[in-house]
Amino acid sequence: MAASGTLPHLVPSIKSPIGKTGTLALSGFGIKVRMHCGHLETEDGIGPDRRKIRLARIGHGLKRLVLIGSDGFVTIEALRWIADQDAAFVMLDRDGSLLTTTGPVRSSDARLRRAQALATQSDVALRIALELIDKKLAGQEEVARNKLHAPNNADTIHRYRSELAEADSIVRVRSIESSAAIAYWSAWRSLRIKFPTKDEARLPDHWRVFGARMSPLTSSPRLAVNLPNAMLNYLYGVLESECGLAAAALGLDPGLGVLHQDAKARNSLACDLMEPIRPQIDSYVLDWITRDPLKKEWFVEQRDGNCRLTAALAIRLSETAPMWRRAVAPIAEWIAHKFWTPSARPKTSLPTRLTQRNKREAKGAAPHEEPVSPPRRENVCAGCGKTIRHQFTHCRDCAKDGWSKNMVNTARLGRLTANGSAAQAKRRNTQRRNHEAVRAWDPTNQPSWLTEQFYSENIQPLLAQSSNAALARALGVSRAYAVRIRRGQSPHPRHWSALAQLVGIGGAL
Repeated sequence: MAASGTLPHLVPSIKSPIGKTGTLALSGFGIKVRMHCGHLETEDGIGPDRRKIRLARIGHGLKRLVLIGSDGFVTIEALRWIADQDAAFVMLDRDGSLLTTTGPVRSSDARLRRAQALATQSDVALRIALELIDKKLAGQEEVARNKLHAPNNADTIHRYRSELAEADSIVRVRSIESSAAIAYWSAWRSLRIKFPTKDEARLPDHWRVFGARMSPLTSSPRLAVNLPNAMLNYLYGVLESECGLAAAALGLDPGLGVLHQDAKARNSLACDLMEPIRPQIDSYVLDWITRDPLKKEWFVEQRDGNCRLTAALAIRLSETAPMWRRAVAPIAEWIAHKFWTPSARPKTSLPTRLTQRNKREAKGAAPHEEPVSPPRRENVCAGCGKTIRHQFTHCRDCAKDGWSKNMVNTARLGRLTANGSAAQAKRRNTQRRNHEAVRAWDPTNQPSWLTEQFYSENIQPLLAQSSNAALARALGVSRAYAVRIRRGQSPHPRHWSALAQLVGIGGAL
């Protein structure tokens, strides 16, 4: 018996709730991350507004699981599932403080860690510190000059950057970086923050401008008291988690830094890796607060004045993690190669796990990956704060309030334009041409049958079949004059012949 045709197979549709960024952010109270029947189950939210997500081992697209807050639980089995999927678990406080992070387990090279620990005893640490701060000051200079439009501050940062060439110690590098930071953040001080009109009456005065980078609560950037500084702190926390994961993936110790001194409960090397990327975060926040208004419901002010992010904004900021992960990858690999001193280097080179540079060069591809595009920000109405489409600035209800005002302004501008010197000159030239055409017209060239009575009885009724544009082109007059002719106004006799031809009478007689 002959075999029948191949039976069709049903292909299951795999649709993951994880977006293109690969980041899943959980917030609220009673957060749960656990396993059930081989699936990762998460539950988050506040009160009745709860969200449950179930991820299978295939097709989930998860790269980062970000837990915002500290209320809930995560099972050990769930952490094992995340590690098996080469994903990372990040726990952030609402002020951006990094609480904990875990990433995929990588093999560690003891020789690399030993070289990292001994780097401060040679000039390797100084060379790394100089390069990191040089990149940071270059980015700050660009932001101050091109984004903040503060050339004096940018020149000051450039002058401090030029002093790095003469720095002979890490202490001197820190001093130069601190002096440049004063000039950099002073350019932000008077920056105005936009809010929807309906929120203006409820805002504290210190929320309307960027103000100082240092918080009056701590005399440091921690515990920000206004909105943009809170956004910066949170994004710096996201960046710190990515830097720590990048260092661990390369076999480095995230706690042994070169620029930042050893401190308890701080990943000093991760803080070193953050320095050249900070201006990119500053530029991202600056573009946001200068182009789009910030909604008051995205923030909450605590009793001591500390400004915290709500879950809506914290989740959106967490989605920028792929941008900072891609930005820090080549810097982390560069530092690893700097630690890998010639005396300790074997015949094989260090792997480039983050950028896959070695594989890309072997295949003839570009050595650098393309940067990740930022996630689309929520566009809010400048009047009421409602979410609207990105090509608009106001919702329909708020736009109605400005229509009357715009019509009045448009009418005023129209009158000024119509009575201006340019409009007067155009009218003089038009009248001059018309007078010259009247003087040059010879009535004897007009056909004997083309009289005023013939025009009114035979030509004028047919003009309604022609458009205003056709009349204007045939006579070389304005559209307004063509409208009056169609409505019955008798034109100058020199136009009768052209109008007769337009309605098809001249060739028939």
